[in-house]
Amino acid sequence: MADKLGHDGLYKAQAAQTPSISELTELAQELGLHCKDGELEHLQEHMEETLAGSYQIVNDLVAPTLPVKYPRVPGYRPEPEDNQCNAWYWKCNIEGAPEGKLKGKTFGIKDNTCVAGVPMMNGSKIMEGFVPDIDATIVTRILDAGGRILGKTNCEHMCFSGSSWTNDTGPTLNPHDKSRSTGGSSGGSAAAVYNGDVDMAVGGDQGGSIRIPASWCGIVGHKPTWGLVPYTGALPIEITCDHLGPMARNVRDCALLLEVIAGYDEGRDSRQPRDLEVPKYTELLDGKLDGWKIGLVTEGFTGCDSDVQSVVREAAQQLIKAGAQVEDVSVPMHTHGVAIWSPICTEGAYQCMVRGVGAGYHYKGYYGESIMTKLSHGYKMEAKQLSEPMKLVCMFGKYIEKVYGNRFYGRAQNLNMKLTKAYDEALSKYDVLVMPTLPYKAPLLPKKDCTLPERLKNALGMLKNTAPFDSTGHPALTLNAGKSEGLPIGMMIVGKQFEDAKVLQAAFAFEQLQKK
Repeated sequence: MADKLGHDGLYKAQAAQTPSISELTELAQELGLHCKDGELEHLQEHMEETLAGSYQIVNDLVAPTLPVKYPRVPGYRPEPEDNQCNAWYWKCNIEGAPEGKLKGKTFGIKDNTCVAGVPMMNGSKIMEGFVPDIDATIVTRILDAGGRILGKTNCEHMCFSGSSWTNDTGPTLNPHDKSRSTGGSSGGSAAAVYNGDVDMAVGGDQGGSIRIPASWCGIVGHKPTWGLVPYTGALPIEITCDHLGPMARNVRDCALLLEVIAGYDEGRDSRQPRDLEVPKYTELLDGKLDGWKIGLVTEGFTGCDSDVQSVVREAAQQLIKAGAQVEDVSVPMHTHGVAIWSPICTEGAYQCMVRGVGAGYHYKGYYGESIMTKLSHGYKMEAKQLSEPMKLVCMFGKYIEKVYGNRFYGRAQNLNMKLTKAYDEALSKYDVLVMPTLPYKAPLLPKKDCTLPERLKNALGMLKNTAPFDSTGHPALTLNAGKSEGLPIGMMIVGKQFEDAKVLQAAFAFEQLQKK
């Protein structure tokens, strides 16, 4: 592009080039427009003025960015002997403030979340070599509270898998049985916490990606209420489903991390309400559930393996000892939950993560410009490197858009209001709802000779109970209910929106009972 004299009298690089008449002709044909003689020339003239004016000014002005407050060096890619279960993409050592709630605690950050100066791959070769220039808000909050960040934990390819084999650096292995899936997409965070590499970690959740690996590794993973924790500086999948949340070996640590990372982010994240209040979750954990009513969602047990059902039912009954009343409740809409989520997250992922190059459109707040630039190039030049689940997202999203527009996305969002109301009605009668986190124990990782349908089922077949709460936004936590054949089984606890404290209280009560 040629340099031009800017509005301040200095020569500056041209921000965008005016399309030629042949390019406009091609665009008109693609859009089905009928342009009269001379019309394209006038449109071209107007576009040239706009690009040289408004677009050039936007390009030249200095945009606000996120703060980077603590010194660090880039770190290193760990060798296999320094990387249990392939849990880590990158290791580093970033010291936070000398005092704070997290003083002495160590953390892993899921590799979909920006840590300035530390490479970020998001599990995909199309992002390999990218180094963020910002700290995500939750990273700054962890460091401000005295935490120490030890690296970026492996995640699935573009985070679009509930298993743990699509990462382009290789599968993350289950610490209980290395032939099995850790779960995804936050599998590295779960494995690093279970292995004791870190005290706590951050995960992301759009279809269950905190709760799936937490369940299969036997740790605690909490998907907060949508909007409670700012998503600023993390790579989104679908704005209405995006969540970041804590993962830890016990409920108290999970509550402590949530206490630090939750809260309003000065308007940078439109997912958040302005009047957010964050209680001191750790001070509310007393192990008592006197007078509580807990509903076991019958539809959440249907379709789960028999050992999963029995372990979770037996675990839920233990809560009676803490003072709770436990009984079955039917929420028929739950049966349709994953179907309602599917157009929202599949088409939404295509529009936000692919067409919107990792940012999407139509929300007020902070946009990760460097991520958008990297992904724009990646999708154009390296699309052949995409994983099979991501190929499905691209093909499916493009087909639906081309043939049906956003009709199904819109209907699913409308039905999501009905689904949300169904859970809200149940939660008006019960303090929390309980069901198995996942329908089965950690499966074997797919072999090289597995068919594509088998691999896709392995990647996406476990979402029946987790995904609905990503689209409705209710807080949902998993913790280990017990084991079968040596493998952990998760119990999921769901609460009213922004009543994350109750979810944590119920989980803490169960945890304390296991110690007696």
